Amino acid sequence: MDETVGGEPWAAGLPRGTDGLDGIELRHLRAFMAVAEERSFTYAADRLRVGQPTLTRTVRALEEALATRLLDRTTRRVELTDDGRRLHAELAPLLSRLAAALRAPGGQPLLRLGFTSLLPAACAGLNAAFEAATGAGVRLVRRDTPLAGLDTGEADIAVLRGDAPPDADVRTRVLLNEPRVAAVGRLGAAAPLARRRVLDWGELADHPLVVNTVTGSTRPELWPEDRRPRLACTANNFDEWLEAVAAGHGIGVAPQEVAHRHTHPGIRFVRLKNAPPVTVRLALPARGAHPLAERFFGMGGEGRAVS
Repeated sequence: MDETVGGEPWAAGLPRGTDGLDGIELRHLRAFMAVAEERSFTYAADRLRVGQPTLTRTVRALEEALATRLLDRTTRRVELTDDGRRLHAELAPLLSRLAAALRAPGGQPLLRLGFTSLLPAACAGLNAAFEAATGAGVRLVRRDTPLAGLDTGEADIAVLRGDAPPDADVRTRVLLNEPRVAAVGRLGAAAPLARRRVLDWGELADHPLVVNTVTGSTRPELWPEDRRPRLACTANNFDEWLEAVAAGHGIGVAPQEVAHRHTHPGIRFVRLKNAPPVTVRLALPARGAHPLAERFFGMGGEGRAVS
């Protein structure tokens, strides 16, 4: 009999090798999930703290065991095949439940709260209220990925800035809104703007923009269609974004929290007026969410703990 998830055959539709699931280990699944999320063997290997050749062999072993290609590899990017997307969707809730089941019995209940480059300071109040109400601990898990480790089973609930990816199987709730600031490099054509005390959102359309395409919350599409900034370059994480701005490649836009908690000798953060706020959301799996995540999700909706 096939193992099932939610009444449906596990990895339904995937071809299987002659040995079925024999030989498939948890490390194979974690390796695949990391590459699927990062869309890069290099970044996935760094995240899992393994060598890239080892990671490549592990993923290839999973593909051979399932007798199907899960990933399309090019010299610049990795994309999921149709089978890969189906397997990813099935594994995300499975690994989350497995991680919960393997936590030490009899120990303190633990909620894993995922976040990207920066956890909003206001979450400290929510975390404290949750711990006081439940007796559970909160473990903070940073993952610079669109869902902050939620879809790979590394987090039970996540704090996201902006909208969740359109294909993400998650539920979200607005937690708070953050003002935006401009990040202006002290080098390059935009350097004179670093001496300003305030900039208008509309002014930025005249300058090239540096965008963090993985976890950033600012895109050229936020401006009117007939007046948008040119995309100067993209970054895959917060540190790359920061250095690109400092190098004078273009202006960056970030939540105000970044200006309060990050400094860089080559960047000045300038207040923005008329800028749309950054919506911060709680997200948890649409199916099979951990009970502690459901409790946290409900408390976040009250708004009292984050005011």
